[in-house]
Amino acid sequence: MRRTVLVALSLTASLLVPGLLLGQVHDFNPNDLVTMKRLSDPQASPDGSQIAFVLRSTDLKANRGRTALWMVGSDGSGARQLTGPEQGNASSPVWAPDGKTIYFLSSRSGSSQIWKIEPSGGPAAQVSHLPLDVSNLKISPDGQLFAFSLRVFPDCATAECTAQKLEARKQDPATGQFYTHLFIRHWDVWEDGRRNHVFVMPVGGGGAVDVMAGMDSNSPSEPFGGPEEFTFTPDGKSIVFSSKDDVPAEPWSTNYDLYVAPVDGSAKPRDLTAANKAWDTQPVFSPDGSTMAYLAMERPGFESDRYRIVLQTWPSGPRRVLTEDWSLSPGSIFFSRDGKTIYATAPDHGNVSLFAVDVATGQATRLVSGGTVRSAQLDGNRLLFGRDTFSHPVDLYSTALDGSGEKELTEVNADKLAGIRFGDFQQFHFFGWNGDTVWGYVIKPADFEPGRKYPVAFLIHGGPQGSWNSEFHYRWNAEVFAGAGFGVVMIDFHGSTGYGQAFTDAISHHWGDRPLEDLKKGLAAAISQYPFLDGADVCALGASYGGFMINWIEGNWPDRFRCLVNHDGVFDQRMMYYSTEELWFPEWEFGGPYWDNPAAYERFNPVNYVKLWHTPMLVIHGGHDYRIPDSQGIGAFTALQRKGIPSEFLFFPDESHFVLKPANSLLWHKKVFEWIEKWASETGMQ
Repeated sequence: MRRTVLVALSLTASLLVPGLLLGQVHDFNPNDLVTMKRLSDPQASPDGSQIAFVLRSTDLKANRGRTALWMVGSDGSGARQLTGPEQGNASSPVWAPDGKTIYFLSSRSGSSQIWKIEPSGGPAAQVSHLPLDVSNLKISPDGQLFAFSLRVFPDCATAECTAQKLEARKQDPATGQFYTHLFIRHWDVWEDGRRNHVFVMPVGGGGAVDVMAGMDSNSPSEPFGGPEEFTFTPDGKSIVFSSKDDVPAEPWSTNYDLYVAPVDGSAKPRDLTAANKAWDTQPVFSPDGSTMAYLAMERPGFESDRYRIVLQTWPSGPRRVLTEDWSLSPGSIFFSRDGKTIYATAPDHGNVSLFAVDVATGQATRLVSGGTVRSAQLDGNRLLFGRDTFSHPVDLYSTALDGSGEKELTEVNADKLAGIRFGDFQQFHFFGWNGDTVWGYVIKPADFEPGRKYPVAFLIHGGPQGSWNSEFHYRWNAEVFAGAGFGVVMIDFHGSTGYGQAFTDAISHHWGDRPLEDLKKGLAAAISQYPFLDGADVCALGASYGGFMINWIEGNWPDRFRCLVNHDGVFDQRMMYYSTEELWFPEWEFGGPYWDNPAAYERFNPVNYVKLWHTPMLVIHGGHDYRIPDSQGIGAFTALQRKGIPSEFLFFPDESHFVLKPANSLLWHKKVFEWIEKWASETGMQ
């Protein structure tokens, strides 16, 4: 019997009996992935002695994650739980400036509200009693005010007004929804007229003030914006926030501006960055309050343009682009205590690294690399951050301010990791399109034996402006494939991030040629450099743009793979344009609306090559995917079935562009591995 049959059986068993393999040394499997504890949102105390963080566990019976607050000393000692998930999820910890209280969000009262607890533990007390769910909690520098977001109707002056409108809608038996402009749906929800607005409320109690009153726009942005998109001014009298106040052009504009508004709502928000028609976001202030730093793109309509760090003398002084000569694009920033350095994380050649950027010169120095750095911040006189790799989920670390003396502070999955075998991973490079150096990763099977040949899982990332960073991914985790006995190959083709903006730009208008050349050369290079990879036994898998590439490969590289897996992939560029929601994306990638440049869309349209399709394909799609609507997956499956090509369709009616529910994740892995096993060669899996 081939080993893949045994793998499939063991996976099925682990799905039916959660924890079956726990306590035994075994190859990493989907059950391990889904049940791994997830650390997020670390927050250092004002005196630098303690760290609060959120820890998520998975409740398989309830088919959901549960979050609790934890505490650990800044030296890594005394890890302890502050709140229990049985009391309701807890998230977004925020320290009071005096360090005597931790505020957080919890659903324990039936809706998401602000609660407080002492750092030493004890009972938590509810602080807010608003009629709407509270999100994205922050506190003013003096500790007197909260800022947070609520989803409200823009014409409502109060949260109570929105709650009353929602109740009236529930009582109305008519269910029709009327629209006069786009968006009508976004990411995974149909729009109902509500917007994220920033509110301010006294810590000691009182009314919540909408500082964005009357603005028909969001802050934080949807669907992925968070508290990094707004901040108090140093004097605590105003809020600076990022928003796109351009309703008619919202689906095809990336013109997010920074606004400033008084915390008491006494004046309308004032646009600070109106001159820049591209994206402005993530305002932060220097410790002395003299400088505001923020991230800004240059090219309107391009969501993957390079962010520059911009400095403005506060409140109305000159601006200076600090990192014009830096090729990388920072994703988060914060000041040093003396204001002479800005620390920034940025995608960096298959990792996300932490850099120190000199405020005087703009010179960037890499401090921490190897894996994905997250949630970086100051912790006393050290740097605190989370970090994960392909084979290690997020834990907390700290270093000296120059990046030296790294110390691991948590081991939240130590017991579980001790019983798991992962595959060794290695980065490699080759010469791809235009003779450019292109990077990728190869991961050995978890049970690797020298001299043996292994089948290959060829993973293609989405974006397309994304990257196969070394991270512990909870949807496309490469180590799960290594645990199932595959050698894994991942290529950061032209268009990937972390290699300079010119490399990222190279994919626009070139979806099907330059990256395909990189994928062809990258797979050949990996097989040549790593003899354990069986080049005759390869299946290719991808999601989003990776799913587009699977459909494109089906008609343009048709004889290379034993099987294909297409998750949420573009099948027909024409209907994709007319049914997706964020139109700025296809309009940038293909040079305008479809009717103005149809040839650019049709040049790389998989539907035009269906006649050449013949490789077996598994198609997967989510019913709430409005980025790439499910008709794209249905279209691909229809073509496969009508042509008599072996094919299957896995549909998740309750998932979006991502598969997030634990049971659905387990089913996804089960079906994917069954499909690959079905088409793997006899010789590759002896």
